[in-house]
Amino acid sequence: MVSEKNHNVSRRQFLTYTLTGVGGFMAAGMILPMARFAIDPVLKAGAAGDMNAVAEVAELTEEPQRFDFSFEQQDAWYTSEVTETAWIYQEGDDIVALSPTCTHLGCTVNWDANEDHPNQFFCPCHGGRFEKDGTNIEGTPPTEPLHKYQVEVQDGTVYLGKAEPQI
Repeated sequence: MVSEKNHNVSRRQFLTYTLTGVGGFMAAGMILPMARFAIDPVLKAGAAGDMNAVAEVAELTEEPQRFDFSFEQQDAWYTSEVTETAWIYQEGDDIVALSPTCTHLGCTVNWDANEDHPNQFFCPCHGGRFEKDGTNIEGTPPTEPLHKYQVEVQDGTVYLGKAEPQI
């Protein structure tokens, strides 16, 4: 026969265990909803894949043109209207959209803005230069090409997504 040990739990131990368990459940019941509320925006899928209508294909030429476009951006619980710019041109059947943000220090580049360097993107702040396709020119401050937007064409309208590095 197996001998049974005498497991006596005192009244004080029983109350301690019971109150600790009940207190733990109550704390979890209060903390979990607050933690979920704080973490929820992080868990939601971002709007990085959203495409925004920017221009009509008929407007495009082989020369880069500046197009401004706006969209709503939601950061956690705050929604704001954001305006961005793209240099868009057509090369054969392909449509190329480049970000105007210099990859050196974030200044804004312009197309064909410097008489000494025609048909190039030029950053007036630090003398950064880029070829028409966004490639950085050796010997100038930028160390990488201009970022390129994701491009989709639907029913003659050009839609742009997120600008991504060309590297």
